[in-house]
Amino acid sequence: MSILIFLLISYVLLSVSLFFLFPKVGIDSTKGLIPGVNFIEWAKLIGRPTWWPLLLLVPIVNIFIFAGMAVDLMRSFAKYKFVHTASAVIYAPAAFYWLSKQKDATYIGENYLQEKAFNKELLEAQKAGDKRAVDRLMKKNPYKKSIIREWTESIVFAVFAAAFIRMFLIEAFVIPTPSMEGSLMVGDFLFVSKPSYGIRTPMTYVMAPLVHNRLPFFNTESYLKKPSLDYHRLPALETVKRGSPFVFNWPVGDTVYITKRRSYTIGQTQRDKGIFGYDRELINKVKKEDYVVRPIDKKDHYIKRCVAIAGDTLQIKNRQLYIDGVAVENPKHLQYRYDVSGIGNNINKKKLEEWDIAQTEASYAGRPNDPSILFLNEEKADKLRSASDKVQLNIYKAPVEPLSLFPHDPKNYPNWSVDNYGPIWIPKAGVTVDINLQNLSLYRRIISVYEGNDLEVKGNQIIINGKPATSYTFEQDYYWAMGDNRHNSEDSRAWGFVPFDHVVGKPFFIWFSTKNARIFDGIRFNRMFKSANAD
Repeated sequence: MSILIFLLISYVLLSVSLFFLFPKVGIDSTKGLIPGVNFIEWAKLIGRPTWWPLLLLVPIVNIFIFAGMAVDLMRSFAKYKFVHTASAVIYAPAAFYWLSKQKDATYIGENYLQEKAFNKELLEAQKAGDKRAVDRLMKKNPYKKSIIREWTESIVFAVFAAAFIRMFLIEAFVIPTPSMEGSLMVGDFLFVSKPSYGIRTPMTYVMAPLVHNRLPFFNTESYLKKPSLDYHRLPALETVKRGSPFVFNWPVGDTVYITKRRSYTIGQTQRDKGIFGYDRELINKVKKEDYVVRPIDKKDHYIKRCVAIAGDTLQIKNRQLYIDGVAVENPKHLQYRYDVSGIGNNINKKKLEEWDIAQTEASYAGRPNDPSILFLNEEKADKLRSASDKVQLNIYKAPVEPLSLFPHDPKNYPNWSVDNYGPIWIPKAGVTVDINLQNLSLYRRIISVYEGNDLEVKGNQIIINGKPATSYTFEQDYYWAMGDNRHNSEDSRAWGFVPFDHVVGKPFFIWFSTKNARIFDGIRFNRMFKSANAD
């Protein structure tokens, strides 16, 4: 709602500024207040056809059309300085009102046509080699810019264009963790399409360009949480499909401790004390309560495979995933953890390199020269077994750990592990479910955080927005995300559902790939330009 209010107020102010500006060129001031007519008159003033304002109705394109029209109008009054151009682009209502009050602001004609004619004349003189004509034209060139201004405008435009493309169309991501191996590898650089699932309009818009949520070298957030805009999403080209990788904001990443290694939720630090031994920096962060609270669009980006969509019932039995009671086809390169012995003295290291086994830091959890724990797909496991009868591989048996797994409720969901999980139903927009103290842990975060209700429990009663509740109707769709490296992936099994308003986009293809995410460790040329949606 806030973005609509802002746009409405800005349009009213723009109309008022045109009301004051139009009389300078002999146009009835009331035409500045008439919707549609004001933009048609504006187009005429700058030399554009009367249908040109229709392009303002095209999402995203309208940003560039409006900026061009604003600059042309300033120049039609002989205002060519950088400050004139910048002010018209940043906030046209203020710039036009200022222009209307300038006594020396005289309309000199249709700038778009004048600039086009000047550039044509200059180009013809340059092609003809007429140096005198070129010098004459350049001396009276109203569009001539200093070298500093040329560079400034070029840099500003380049940053704006890159930020615009990144915000609305395509964003580059790098795979930082092995959770999607062997489908997507650590060090893979991806292009991700944002229009595919519907462009999510910016919510946090006061921010440093071209970075997501942290400023490099400054160890601080790269944005201001206020002012902010409400969540909106443009129509999608397709829906999130079951079995496809997708990029989303980490749902539980709203309140996090941030170390050099990674981000941790407050809940993780409370439930799993073992992570303090893994990351010593975290100890001081927790002692000082040095955490960061992030809005939706500034939570960390994750990429996983969408294994279940809204309305599905998911269950994992002995590592096999079932949807609505039917076993699903597993991704081709699905990986599990294996306890391994006998590799070091019985298999040539070059063979391991040829098979791409234990060659990256992400592929092993033991020693790289004699790995005792490996994350392997079935094909690689078979190669090791067939290479030597002295090599022993035993697939890891995940322990029961209901406190570490969503919904972190050992009392009501006591026997869940990453290999035996569920059943769990994925919430769907418009569907109403019964809620009680036994299943509330499944839906508590949805009700209170993702959908913004006041939720409390008083005795045996669940209170939502001040009223006793025994049922709840979901406002949006949810998804279930899992990594292809099933024993080395922190995913929905750890933190639950992915709300639709957290969905960012669809991976397109791998445009670059480095071993261990370090270019000096080598470039994986065989992965470049591969589809990011392959199983």
